[in-house]
Amino acid sequence: MSLTIFKRTSGKSSYTKASIIRLSSLLVFTIYAVSFVSCSDNNENDNPEYQGTTVDLETHKLMAYTVSKKSKYLVVFESGHGNDHTSWYSTGKSSEILSISNFLNSDVLLYDRAGYGKSGSNTEPRDINKLRIELEKVIDQFANNRKVILVGHSLGGLIIRDYAIKNPSKVGGLLFVDATHEKYNHFSQEQIDLFYATYKTAYGANSGIALETLELIEDLKYMSGLPNLPDVPVIAITSMKTDAEHNAADRQLWYESKEFLKSGVTDFTQIATVKSGHFIQLEEPNLVLGNIKLLLSKLP
Repeated sequence: MSLTIFKRTSGKSSYTKASIIRLSSLLVFTIYAVSFVSCSDNNENDNPEYQGTTVDLETHKLMAYTVSKKSKYLVVFESGHGNDHTSWYSTGKSSEILSISNFLNSDVLLYDRAGYGKSGSNTEPRDINKLRIELEKVIDQFANNRKVILVGHSLGGLIIRDYAIKNPSKVGGLLFVDATHEKYNHFSQEQIDLFYATYKTAYGANSGIALETLELIEDLKYMSGLPNLPDVPVIAITSMKTDAEHNAADRQLWYESKEFLKSGVTDFTQIATVKSGHFIQLEEPNLVLGNIKLLLSKLP
C-alpha cells in the first residue's frame, strides 16, 4: 500500500488534494495526509473562518476550535498523521463545526497538533507519549471536569488510546475511525527515512508530519506495551473497501487488528464499511456522527 501526501498551498494552513506522491509500493501504511483546497480571498470573506482559541503549552501554542452548549460531556476529535482539524469537515468549511455540534447536541473540541494548521511547534520528539500529554492539556482547558468522548482517526487512534489508558476516570467512551494499530502497521527504518526526507523537503523539518514520522517505529513498540483500554463503551469503524493496493485478505488483517481493542471491554462494537476508504469521516460523515451520538446515548 502506498502513502499519499498532499502538498501544502502557499501561505495557507490547509492542503490541496491535487499533489499525490507515491513513495513506495512496499509500504504497509494506513496513515494518510488530507486536506482541502484553500479558498480565495473573496470566498474567505463569504465564509469566514471559525475562530479558534489558543492553548499555551509554554514551549509552543496550539490552536483549538470548540463549540459550547454546556452539555454534560465533551466530544474531542483527534486527527490523523499529516492532518489538521479540518480533516473532520466533510464540506471543507470551518463553519461545519457548528453543524457537528448541533447534530450531536453536545460541546465539541477539535484542535491542531503542533506543526499543523495555526499551531506552533518546537523541536521536541513528537512521539505518542508527547502527543498524549499535549492532548491532556488541551482537554483540561475545555473539559471543566466533564468526561470526554474521544474520537480518533488513523494515528489519532493511538493518541486517544494512550489518553484513555492513562486517564480512565476522565473518559466516557471511544470511537476509532479506521485507526492505526500496531498489529497491522509495520515500518522499516528505510521507509521512515524516506518518508521523513520527503516531508522535511515539502513541509519543513519542524512540521508536525515530519517530526511525527520520525517516531512511528517507536510509537508502535510503545503501543504494544500498553495495557487494555478502560471498560467504557468502545466503537471501531473500519474500512473494508478493496482497491488495487488492498485486497480482501489485507482488509481482513486490518479488521482483525481492531478486534484487539475489545480486550477487557464489556461494550465493544466494530463496524465494517465498504462504502468509503480511509477517510470515513469525509465519505460517510453520518456514519461517524451517528456512532458518536450512540456513544453519548449509552452514558448516564
